[in-house]
Amino acid sequence: MLQPLPTTKLASSCLASGVSIHHEYFTKHCYLTRHREGACFRKTSRGSLHFNFDFDDRIGRVKTRAIKLPIYSVALVPLTVGGAAAYLQTGLFSARRYIVLLVSSVLIITWLNLSNDVYDFDTGADKNKKESVVNLVGSRTGPLIAAYLSLDLGFTGLSWVSIDAGSMSSLFLLACAIFCGYVYQCPPFRLSYQGLGEPLCFAAFGPFATTAFYLLLGSTSGIFLPLTRTVLSASLLVGLTTSLILFCSHFHQIEEDIAVGKMSPLVKMGTERGSMVVKASVVTLYSLLFALGLFQTLPITCIFLCALTLPIGKLVVNFVKENHKDKGKIFMAKYYCVRLHALFGAAMTAGLVSARILVK
Repeated sequence: MLQPLPTTKLASSCLASGVSIHHEYFTKHCYLTRHREGACFRKTSRGSLHFNFDFDDRIGRVKTRAIKLPIYSVALVPLTVGGAAAYLQTGLFSARRYIVLLVSSVLIITWLNLSNDVYDFDTGADKNKKESVVNLVGSRTGPLIAAYLSLDLGFTGLSWVSIDAGSMSSLFLLACAIFCGYVYQCPPFRLSYQGLGEPLCFAAFGPFATTAFYLLLGSTSGIFLPLTRTVLSASLLVGLTTSLILFCSHFHQIEEDIAVGKMSPLVKMGTERGSMVVKASVVTLYSLLFALGLFQTLPITCIFLCALTLPIGKLVVNFVKENHKDKGKIFMAKYYCVRLHALFGAAMTAGLVSARILVK
């Protein structure tokens, strides 16, 4: 009497041209699933394998997040707003200096990102952070060397432009901005662990960097720009939008911060109050904008164009309010803040440039 075949049987038959392996008699509608960090291989009723490429997609997304490309807007906005303020004052623009300063600024931000990943890895803050560069490459040495090489090259570029413009005061301001970044994350200071990251970020990208770029892009040999209320006011707004990005980056990692003793603002106040701070910050941003316009500190063109970014400001407030308790969704808050930062900076730049053109 024939015995029933088992659920799976591997039968092989030899052919003249070689050997072929056949998989037979799989249970109907049975699924074979293997998991390897989210990778799925599904077995259909006919025994054929269907591969789920979600794993590759996730890896791609993680690598994209690790690069932090949108965050590099914090290098572009202070430089561009500072250059526009200088153009408003002088009617001059040096493309060569702008490009060198942009490349140098990107290198400085690369140092910030890489060294931050290294030092957060050392403390355990990035233990579960898949997009950490250290976790991706499996070593801290390479990212650390790349970080300080980027810092050296970036500071060299900043120094060259400062010497070319004959403005050592600008180099001092940029050195102060870099020092803020160092004490923010690097040992033995690590002031971000004391909840002081946002004030340091505000000072570095606002008054220090924006003002320095204004001086470098507007000064020529023997001619130095005066500090005006316009550039100082613009630098305050740039600093505010930049700090908002950093503040919102804490929402999704409160548990990790608590575990390593990192007292970020969100650890201290919780997500509910944090969402209120985000709303207050956006309200302050636009209130300050209109106040500066009222006192004619900023051109009316800046007020009008920056006011057009109100919908993205409202989007940031509503998104954080609705999702501050959802760790999965709130991750995107900082990217909405990046959009606000970039669009507000672009509007500010356009307003300053158009004010100069309209005067002509």
